[in-house]
Amino acid sequence: MAAVTTTLKLSLFFTFISVSLSAIPPTCNRIECPNYDLIQAGNGYEIRRYNSSLWISTQPIQEISLHEATRTGFLSLFDYIQGKNKYQEKIEMTAPVVSEVLPSDGPFCKSSFVISFYVPKQKQANPPPAKGLHVQRWKHVYAAVRQFGGFVKNTDVGEEAAALKESIAGTKWSSAIDQSRRAGHASVYSVAQYNDPLEFDNRVNEIWFLFDLPEKKFTGVADSR
Repeated sequence: MAAVTTTLKLSLFFTFISVSLSAIPPTCNRIECPNYDLIQAGNGYEIRRYNSSLWISTQPIQEISLHEATRTGFLSLFDYIQGKNKYQEKIEMTAPVVSEVLPSDGPFCKSSFVISFYVPKQKQANPPPAKGLHVQRWKHVYAAVRQFGGFVKNTDVGEEAAALKESIAGTKWSSAIDQSRRAGHASVYSVAQYNDPLEFDNRVNEIWFLFDLPEKKFTGVADSR
């Protein structure tokens, strides 16, 4: 009986540690971030369910470099929030800026990137339109997520995406992601960046595998953020 109790305590301890590994980015204490339900905290990953929301997105950008594509897209989005939109309205900055990635078939071929900005709650009902940008409407979207620090480098994102893929291999989440991709409902991966380019400390980035999951398969919420 004592052995069982010890095992249970250890199990609860390691569960607590795994849940605590992925922290809410400090940026989200200063500016608005999209809400999500934490479905599961695994070894090296989280499964989240993002609530219904609107995002403003660029048209696909053809580039070799994720860094350059994100910079190009962010400049358009920054102009948008500074008032370069149909209503000439200034919009509060939010986080993260998300780069959706569809990699090329070769090392010297251009990949396709869509850069997106989360619309603040007060503008969700009627976001200002703008030339060259479009609205993405999320219903309930699931994401397998891996966090990493520092500045995002082209050489890092593939490794981080591969590490996330390995951490969820063999799980029901991996199967759901594969099904969403086959159905054309998801890109290969997305890179979420939470910090201003001039910030050097406490940088938080994430790799996202977005996917659909029928509500009847929903297994419960561990936490809400």
